[in-house]
Amino acid sequence: MKLTQGASIYFIMLMVPLFWGGAFGSTKHVLSELPPLTASAVRFLLAGLLLGGWLAIRREWDVKVIRENWLGLTGLGLSGVLAYNYFFAVGLQYTSAITGALVIVINPVTTALVAVLFLGEKWSWRLGLGIAASLAGVLAVITQGSLASLTSLALNYGEVLLFGAVASWTTYTSLGKVVMKQVKPALATTVSTLIGAGLLALISLSEGAWHTLPRLSGQVMAELAYLAVFATVAAFIIFNIGIARIGASKASAYINLMPVNAILIAWAVYGETMTFMHLAGMVLVVTGVCLTTLAPAGPKAKAGPLGVCE
Repeated sequence: MKLTQGASIYFIMLMVPLFWGGAFGSTKHVLSELPPLTASAVRFLLAGLLLGGWLAIRREWDVKVIRENWLGLTGLGLSGVLAYNYFFAVGLQYTSAITGALVIVINPVTTALVAVLFLGEKWSWRLGLGIAASLAGVLAVITQGSLASLTSLALNYGEVLLFGAVASWTTYTSLGKVVMKQVKPALATTVSTLIGAGLLALISLSEGAWHTLPRLSGQVMAELAYLAVFATVAAFIIFNIGIARIGASKASAYINLMPVNAILIAWAVYGETMTFMHLAGMVLVVTGVCLTTLAPAGPKAKAGPLGVCE
């Protein structure tokens, strides 16, 4: 059995939220020396070059496939790299960290709904219960059980931009399910990363920070390398393989583990306090991911007169 086949894919997918969860601390420190769009452009340019070199060594560049699927690949670059990073990076400048974490929760929910409504994935009680449990778990973690932290949120310019990030990631994940029926995950990831990185680089010129790159500290350079190699190259390839193997809704469920990993890393590396609510939230999230990955995938069930699956 290949590594990405069978039950092993569910364990391999755990590396995605681990790498992305570890990126929070790294990105926060990188932004102390680089503005957000420039930092994102450097990250994805490095990742694109690494991916391109890897494909060249493996002789997996397929110009014919790229030409035949250029529109879908461009859509992946625009949605998953350019739009998502623009909306998220700029949006966080105008809103709180709690709202940023809520965006991570909303992404799997919207992706699962789109996958059921438009991509033919099957709805089941396990999928619904898994989404609900994961949502409840992450909300418990980021609010510490206080509903006041949710009811006191007011929609401002930052939240509007973050909803743009939600739409961008949902589009990327759902479109990836379609594109990777024709394009191998590694090739799709590489081409879309290069397209998105090039566009990010153009937009980041407005920040006027590229001339400061030679003066970056050693720590920031190391963090950019981590973000490019692990949080981008490895995570995106594994995530796209997951979409192709187990479906968009199941793959996106793993995003719910990202804030949990961020908390664990903060506790283990930076000595932050682990509370009972953290533990309760993590149990709910892991339970939700397990339920979601056990949900059946395949053709959509026959719809009733009101669109409800029978």
